[in-house]
Amino acid sequence: MDHPAQPAPADADVPEEHEVPEDLVLAGEFPAATREQWRDLVAGVLRKAGREDLPEHAEDALRRAVATGVSVAPLYTAEDAGDLPTAVGVPGVPPFVRGARAGAAGETAAGGADSDVPGGWDVRQRHADPDVAGTREAIAADLENGVSSLWLVVGEGAIPVESLGEVLADVYLDLAPVTVQGGVPAATAFLDLVEGRDDIAPGGSLGLDPIGVQAATGEEQDLSGLADVVRRAVAHTGLRTVVVDGTVFSDAGGSAVEELGCSLAAGAAYLRALTDGGLSVDEAFGQLEFRYAATADQFTTIAALRAARRLWDRVGELSGASPEVRAQRQHAVTSSVMTTRRDPWVNMLRTTVACFAAGVGGADVVTVQPFDAALGLPDAFSRRIARNTQSLLVEEGSLARVLDPAGGSWYVESLTEELAQAAWAWFTEIERAGGIVRALADGLVRDRLSAAWEDRRKRLAKRSDAITGVSEFPNLTEKLPQRRPAADVLPSGPGGLPRVRAAQDFEELRDRADAAQSGGATRPRVYLATIGPEARHTARASFAANLFQAGGLETPAADGASGLAEAGTTVACICGTDKDYAESAAALAADLRAAGATAVWLAGKPSLDVDGVDGYVYAGCDALETLRTAHEQLGVSA
Repeated sequence: MDHPAQPAPADADVPEEHEVPEDLVLAGEFPAATREQWRDLVAGVLRKAGREDLPEHAEDALRRAVATGVSVAPLYTAEDAGDLPTAVGVPGVPPFVRGARAGAAGETAAGGADSDVPGGWDVRQRHADPDVAGTREAIAADLENGVSSLWLVVGEGAIPVESLGEVLADVYLDLAPVTVQGGVPAATAFLDLVEGRDDIAPGGSLGLDPIGVQAATGEEQDLSGLADVVRRAVAHTGLRTVVVDGTVFSDAGGSAVEELGCSLAAGAAYLRALTDGGLSVDEAFGQLEFRYAATADQFTTIAALRAARRLWDRVGELSGASPEVRAQRQHAVTSSVMTTRRDPWVNMLRTTVACFAAGVGGADVVTVQPFDAALGLPDAFSRRIARNTQSLLVEEGSLARVLDPAGGSWYVESLTEELAQAAWAWFTEIERAGGIVRALADGLVRDRLSAAWEDRRKRLAKRSDAITGVSEFPNLTEKLPQRRPAADVLPSGPGGLPRVRAAQDFEELRDRADAAQSGGATRPRVYLATIGPEARHTARASFAANLFQAGGLETPAADGASGLAEAGTTVACICGTDKDYAESAAALAADLRAAGATAVWLAGKPSLDVDGVDGYVYAGCDALETLRTAHEQLGVSA
C-alpha cells in the first residue's frame, strides 16, 4: 500500500534552487513591463480591428468622455499622478477632498450605538404623496426599517402645507432630522411646527433654493429675505436653511462639470445674500447644504463629490471663512436622468451602483430614488428596496468602515483633479458674467447645458452610452407596473431649464410602436432575412434584432426571402457574413423586393456597398436615426 508523501524534516537539506527567499517580489522573475510596450500592443489590436488613423499615443483612441472637457483613459500609472496636488489632506481637514469629517463617512452612526459599524451616512427617504394617511404610514415604515432622516416635498400636488403637522405626528423630531422642500410656505410651516422646541435633531434643512426655482421656471427670485428666515431658524441647532440643488442642472442635461460649476456659483450667490442680510461669513457657510446627482458612472460620481468639497473649501478660503465651517455638507440623490420607464427593475441596479459611489465619494446624506420613480409615486415595495439598498451597502457591505477608500488611486485622483479644474473654469465664467442669477436670465447656463446634453445625446443615439433594457436588450413583452401620477412639484416654465432623461428618445419610439399595436393590431415588424447556417448568421441577426427591438419593432426571422409574407411586413434586414454578402446579398435583396419588401436593410457596414440595399445597421451607427427611418418605412406615426 502506498503511503502519502511526508514533509521533509526542518533540518533536511533543501536543494539551493528550491530555497524560498525571505522577501518575495510579485512577478519578480519577469522583466518589468513598460508603458511603451503596452501602447504597442494596444496599437496592434486596434489596427487588427481596422483602426489605421491612430493618435500618437494609442490609448488616446480608447479615451471615453465622462463630462464636458473631461475624458478618462484606459490606463493610469504613477506617472499620471506626478503633477497632481499633494496637499489633498486627510478626512476632516481642509481641503476636505478625502472627506468632510474624520472618523466617519457621515454624521449618523450606521446601525445605532450598539452597532459595530463605526459610521455611515444619513439614509434619507423622499416623500411627496398628497395622501396624508398613506404618507404617514410610509414614513413610519421607513423609520422603523433603516431610514434615518426624511425629505418631505410640500406644496400643490404633494404633501399639503396645512397637513405637515399631521404627517409628522408620529415622528420623534429629536431623533429623525427633517428636510422640507416647497419654498417659504413649507419652511414657515415647519418652523411653526417646531416653535419653542430646542430638541430638534440636527441635520435637517428648510430646503430654500430660490435659484433652483429660477433655473426650473425661468422666473427670477428674490434672495433678500433668506437672512430673515435664517435668524428664525438659528434657534434650532443644526437646522440649515438653504439647499444648493445641483440636480436641477444635472436634470437639464448637464455633466458633472456643469453641475459642480453651477452649484458653486449658486452657493456664492447665497453667501452674498446672507452676508448682505447681516450674517457673518461663518454663519452663512453653516446654513448651506449641497445636493448632487449620483449616477451609475461610479468613478465620475466618486471624483465629483471629492472635487466639490475641494472647490467649496477654496471658495471659503477666498471668502475668509474659518476652516471649521468650510467642509461642504453633501446630499447625494440617485440621478433622475439615468432612470428609465421601460424595464424599470433595472433601475435597482443603477441606483445600487450610484449609492455605492455616493458612499465611497463621502456624501453625508444619500437618497436612493425608488426604481419606479419615472412611472409615478412609488409603492411600498419600491420604497423598501430603495432603503434596503442603503442598509445592505452600509451594514452588510461594510462600505462605511473605510474613509475615502478610493483615495490614492491614480485614476480617481487624476479624475478628481480634472473635474475640479474644469468645474472651476465654468464657475469663474459664470462669475465673470455677473453671477448665476444673471447667467440664468441671459441664457448662458441654458446654452452650456444644451451643448453638454447634445454631446451626451449623440453618444446615446449611437449606443456608445448604452441603456440596458432600453437601447440594449429591450423586452417587448414586459408588463409595466401601474403607479399613481406624481405631481410636478417644480414645474418648468417657458424660460426655465428643461428636464431630460437618457432613455427618453428610445422610449418615445417604443411608445409609438405600442400605440400602433393597440386595438388588436400586429406590432410593427422588421423581417430578418438570414443567409446560410445559423452559426454563420446568428451574430449579425442577434445584433439587428437587438437594435430594431429598441424601437419597439418585432423581428421575426427565416432563411432568405421565404418568410417575408408570413412576417406580415414590408421592411426587411439581410443578416449573414461578409463572404455571404459578396456571394448572394444583392440577389436576396432583389428576391425580397419581388416578395413585397419596400425597404431593405443590411446588417453590416456601408463599406460593403451591396446593390439593392437602402441602409445599413452596424455597431456605432446612429441607432435612433435608423429606428426613426424604419418607423417611417412601416408607417408608424409620430
